[in-house]
Amino acid sequence: MSRTIEHNVAASRFEWTEDGILCVLDYELQNDAMIITHTGVPQPVGGRGIAGDLAQAALDTARANGWSVRPLCSYVDAWIRRHPEYQDLVAN
Repeated sequence: MSRTIEHNVAASRFEWTEDGILCVLDYELQNDAMIITHTGVPQPVGGRGIAGDLAQAALDTARANGWSVRPLCSYVDAWIRRHPEYQDLVAN
């Protein structure tokens, strides 16, 4: 299934609503670095790949804007390690 994740710039987050339940990936933008702080997918809609889609949308946005990424969220940190094509975005 293909999801069109919404980038809510005003709230500094990526959003998807599944079965009426809001799922989010929160970040802070500092200089040219996207600091990913939290990914939240409530249990009733967990296990559907939503968190991965949120992570990919955030990382694709960072790449398109020339931002580096600091994944403070443990989920996104692990997701990047499983997807080496995004590892070049990680700030040293």
